Amino acid sequence: AISRDVGLPRSTTYHLLDTLAADGFVVHLPEERRYGLGVSAFELASGYERQAPFQRLARVPLATLVDRTGHNANLAVLHGREVIYVIEERAPGRAPLVSEVGVRLPAHLTASGRAVLALLPPAQVRALFPDRSAFVSRHGVGPASLTALRGLLTQVRRRGYATEEGEITPGLSSVAAPVQDHHAHPIAGVSVTFPGESADEAERDRIAGHVAQTARELTRRVGGVTAAGR
Repeated sequence: AISRDVGLPRSTTYHLLDTLAADGFVVHLPEERRYGLGVSAFELASGYERQAPFQRLARVPLATLVDRTGHNANLAVLHGREVIYVIEERAPGRAPLVSEVGVRLPAHLTASGRAVLALLPPAQVRALFPDRSAFVSRHGVGPASLTALRGLLTQVRRRGYATEEGEITPGLSSVAAPVQDHHAHPIAGVSVTFPGESADEAERDRIAGHVAQTARELTRRVGGVTAAGR
């Protein structure tokens, strides 16, 4: 099966598997007549995780984003129906936000979550939000059905960035754009949060432009591409 899937002769496949097994990257499971990942593969993956390379690549661009906008910036990743915040860069004089590192929030209510959800296949979005019970609410606002969420995500794709207006913290607004991998798959959302009442349309457009620019820079840094650039 491995030989067929990778398109190599059986003899070559066995030779490669023997070499990988000798170095601990695969193990032979004779009773199951198959191979599994070995401890060396686990150690390699764990080393990558310990380095937190994505966060390290994102730290300087997010700090630059804070300097350009004067507001707090975050990086969040999707985990199920929630986003997890992995970086918070705080602007001087700005109060801390609810979206501190490690905090989880409903993806459909956050700008970062919407930026990521908008680029997922429709079937995946439907699987994440199968019925109304999946749509939690914090302040009685935000999409409460799959139809409403789909309409909102269509607007995100059309604009190229996502917004959130007081659905997490009343009085605060956010703008976010997606970071994409080499398959143009969304892997994170970059966001800036600011007092909504003090930002007119021109200021919001300015912030959105910087957020989108930062998301493109992070996409480039991780070797990713946008759907338009494929």
